[in-house]
Amino acid sequence: MLAGEKPLAMFSDVVPSSFEWPEANFEPHVQAGTFVKREKILRISDMPLPMRYVYYALPQEDWRIDKLHAINAEIQTGRRKSTDQDEFDTGRLLGYSDDQVRIFLRWLKKGRAKQTGT
Repeated sequence: MLAGEKPLAMFSDVVPSSFEWPEANFEPHVQAGTFVKREKILRISDMPLPMRYVYYALPQEDWRIDKLHAINAEIQTGRRKSTDQDEFDTGRLLGYSDDQVRIFLRWLKKGRAKQTGT
């Protein structure tokens, strides 16, 4: 997104975070009005620590934040299991092409197969 190639960026981790958030890199863009920032905290029943989500979007693309967070909230709170369609929708919302998302899904399936031995 900072390179001007994507309409949306998402970062997530437990609170307190195990990594350094890139907020300082995005803040000048938020202050200038070229990016919109939204932060969401999800309390997940089977996790001792809440999850923090930080989203950045182009102002005219801020609708993507609500759609992506709705997917994340449904899955993270256990209301439903993640599906390949969720992964596809997430990739498209983040600005990846259909082909890029399909490549990622193939890679993801390969990793799952290794874990399960199938």
